[in-house]
Amino acid sequence: MDDLPRLYSDYADWWPLLSAPADYAEEVGVYLRLLQGAAPGELRRALELGSGGGNNAHHYAAALELTLVDRSPRMLAVSRALNPGCEHVTGDMRDVRLGRTFDAVLVHDAVSYLTSEADLRAAMATAAHHCRPGGVALFTPDHLRETFAPSTSHGGHDGEGRALRYLEWCWDPDPDDTVVIVDMAYLLRVDERVEVVHDRHLHGLFARATWLRLLGEVGFEAHVVPYRLAGVPEPLEAFVARRRA
Repeated sequence: MDDLPRLYSDYADWWPLLSAPADYAEEVGVYLRLLQGAAPGELRRALELGSGGGNNAHHYAAALELTLVDRSPRMLAVSRALNPGCEHVTGDMRDVRLGRTFDAVLVHDAVSYLTSEADLRAAMATAAHHCRPGGVALFTPDHLRETFAPSTSHGGHDGEGRALRYLEWCWDPDPDDTVVIVDMAYLLRVDERVEVVHDRHLHGLFARATWLRLLGEVGFEAHVVPYRLAGVPEPLEAFVARRRA
């Protein structure tokens, strides 16, 4: 647990004020359409790897029976409060094995924390292991090599007796490796007292061809699907994969 960013460990209970469940409704609607369009039959049971605080699951749960896996017990506690009807399992997407398969496997932006090809392939193998033959998987990384650009963003929300604001700065100190840095600054206010916290996140950066090659190696037939979200000027890309029989 020592290698987790502070947001997912020491400060996990602040997560809903950094990223509110309501903020995810549009993109989960897009992801459901992508999954349903790729699936050969009805989707009923789904596994989310790297489910975090459960904001995606909060919207998926109306359409799917969900099992949620994350390696942070504190983030799972946040998710349990939001999604009491979902199964929660502590595990790492690189090596967790549940002993059953699902119609769909979902891997949202938690996949961005895999910074080596070996780790990325291991997570894909986990998805393939849990995806029934003919089932579908969806991967939505934050960054691709071909489209990466340094960026800054900010946001946050007010809660009951406390509030959070953040500044996010994403930059690449070494264009020749597979890692970019996301520095986060949090302003955490309780009543009139404010704490300032710096938190460094390391994200992986891989080319489309690398993604498609690795997905093929672990048993998927995959393709890239562009999509758009309101308020995001540039098109985004997801990897939609079907498990080979």
